[in-house]
Amino acid sequence: MQTKVLYLSDLKFNLETWKRELRFHFNEMDTFQEKLEEIAIREHEQKALIPLEVYQNRIMIEKNAISKLLHRIRNKMVNIHKADLNETMDGRLHNEQHSLKEDMRTYIKLHYELKEEMMDYFLEWL
Repeated sequence: MQTKVLYLSDLKFNLETWKRELRFHFNEMDTFQEKLEEIAIREHEQKALIPLEVYQNRIMIEKNAISKLLHRIRNKMVNIHKADLNETMDGRLHNEQHSLKEDMRTYIKLHYELKEEMMDYFLEWL
């Protein structure tokens, strides 16, 4: 039972860390949206506005992905709180966690790629 308690505690720590990171990224996307709006207000040539629209769409897609990941994290937390400490460790929670872990890795990689692209765009047009 002690092993299971430690295992669940570790899973909970990972989920809480991911949740904080996702919330930060969500807020960061709001900040990037504000910067895009600043560029849109200025009278830039069409060359600046085409990528601006693409970035606005990508921000909406990213915020949607963040919301879905946060929802999955909430569901995992519910499963952890419902876990029977006397039940044998069958790996079910670990397998569920592994899938989310891979999805978080992919999300973080894509997030930082988008962030770098947007930062380059901001340097050019702000």
